Amino acid sequence: MKKTTNKKTKPSLKERFDYWFDRHTSKGSLGLIRALIIGSLIVAVLIALLIIALRFNGEEEGAGSVIWNSIATVINAWMPYFDEGGIGYLILMSIVAIVGLLFTSVLIGIITSVIEEKIIELKRGNSRVLEEDHIVVLGFTPGEYTLLNELILAAEGKPECVVLAADIDREELEQELKENLEVPKNFKLLCRTVDVTDPASIEKCSVETCRSVIISPTDDFKTFKAILAVSSYMKEKNVKDVRVNAIVSKNEYSFPPSMAETHNISTLQTNNVLAKMIAHSCTQAGLSETFTEVFNFEGSEFYLIDLPEAAGKTYADVMGQLNNAVPAGVFRDGETKLNPPAALELRATDKLLVFSDSSGISSLVPAAAGSAEALSETRHDAAVNEPRTETVIFGENEMLPVILKELPGNVDRVYVVGREITEEEQKPLLEAAAARNMSLVCISADLRSEEELIKYAGMTEHVVILNDHDKDPEEADMEVIFMLLNLRDIRARFKLQYNITVEMRREISEKLVGDGERTDFLVVSNISSLILAQVAENPELVGVFREILSNTGSELYLKDAGALRLTGTRTVREIRQRVLQYGYTYLGHVDSEEGSNFDAVLDNAVTLEEGDKIIVLGED
Repeated sequence: MKKTTNKKTKPSLKERFDYWFDRHTSKGSLGLIRALIIGSLIVAVLIALLIIALRFNGEEEGAGSVIWNSIATVINAWMPYFDEGGIGYLILMSIVAIVGLLFTSVLIGIITSVIEEKIIELKRGNSRVLEEDHIVVLGFTPGEYTLLNELILAAEGKPECVVLAADIDREELEQELKENLEVPKNFKLLCRTVDVTDPASIEKCSVETCRSVIISPTDDFKTFKAILAVSSYMKEKNVKDVRVNAIVSKNEYSFPPSMAETHNISTLQTNNVLAKMIAHSCTQAGLSETFTEVFNFEGSEFYLIDLPEAAGKTYADVMGQLNNAVPAGVFRDGETKLNPPAALELRATDKLLVFSDSSGISSLVPAAAGSAEALSETRHDAAVNEPRTETVIFGENEMLPVILKELPGNVDRVYVVGREITEEEQKPLLEAAAARNMSLVCISADLRSEEELIKYAGMTEHVVILNDHDKDPEEADMEVIFMLLNLRDIRARFKLQYNITVEMRREISEKLVGDGERTDFLVVSNISSLILAQVAENPELVGVFREILSNTGSELYLKDAGALRLTGTRTVREIRQRVLQYGYTYLGHVDSEEGSNFDAVLDNAVTLEEGDKIIVLGED
């Protein structure tokens, strides 16, 4: 059998040229221009040599002059005149002129294409930011503007720069913001198109020169990857003083403490926070609004201040003498103690945590002590025999055990209505209910059925609608919206009195149905944005916000004015001192007509009626 061998054939001249041309043009526009110039010069020189060889140039024109004229004709693309030579010379130089015309046309096309590409690249936001001491926001969801609004409010008219980086075309992003966000002249908002999970891509945001990085609320996986990308970039650039702030929903996605400390990473879990808000809001109408007002930058907010005049005074003394701001804690030895004991004596090295309108910070001076009730050494019990009540929860998710744990003590029974919950899934729910001496009833029902909604909504004064976290946020929010509209309609038709607490995932969903009375909305992205903005602007208060939003330590509560024996007309100073007797710090009050009020002027008179609520900070 004859053995066959594959002989390697030599490439043809055309193949070699194609390969050379392809290799040079693959280098981009510069490669094309280089190949064009080389090709044109070769043609010009070859034709010039042909003219010389055939003696078309005449006796007066030397070889150098012919070559130069040929190259000049390529560059200028002019046709030769009849008096410049014979017919052979004219024909060959005309060929050179045509080559020059092609050269000029292609060169103009390449340059135009390069300029167009550069303009498109600039429009896409690919240039590096040259700012310093700015804030970098990684990620953006159309329709979610709370975070940017809060950063604008936090600037308070001072120059501020925020770089918004997202996987969205820059033109589209800027148009979205222009149509939905009012940006003042002092606030510079720069948009960049980046992959927030790629360290190389976020480089254009100049993270190493910024003041802080905010990972905009999104799904936990993307948030975690964005944190890793920023950490990797900061490690590469050896940056240690830039703080990274992020929100994750589930506890299992919290960042490892050692790595968080190394890279200045602050993460907060929203599920527990939201669960607590839902639990208290469902029986205390208006609490969700109070939480929003406490954490936004409109009106009063938390500050750490130096107050030398407070040295040697007790926390109770400062509570009764500090005007235009409410003492809320003491910063000592690197930690803030919220709602400290009334007898705690302040040191000269301590800082005071206050809740105040920023405009009043500069005028914080001890006010003359007025007549006030004497503080007893023993803190009173604020417990009151509130009427027992029941709560109906439509839907369920992983927050349900925390909600059951955080429900007020007067909730006697909870009905969980929705899909069939297995015995195994019921165990943690029953344990949480048993720990609070509540009975729990799980009911399988079709939540799209009006008959089922009428049947169970009419059983209670408090209704909760939970969001399905296993579904896409928009789809889950639409299901909640349908249920909310039906429950409002049922309430109106049958003249029922229940209030509704709604969990939503997107800010824009609330705007669609947010005008109904006796409805508290708790929007995950909204609350996350408020917290992120506060942490970014006040990094020294991370521990304070973490404690307020956790299930341990001091938290925000609405207390009944009657239970605290505060009905009638009293001054703000008297209310502060009375509330302190119960172990709480008074922040403000909520009345049925005007809503939340955070009056911090000591001598102002406040009239409270039965049903009004006192906003306090403390342990319950």
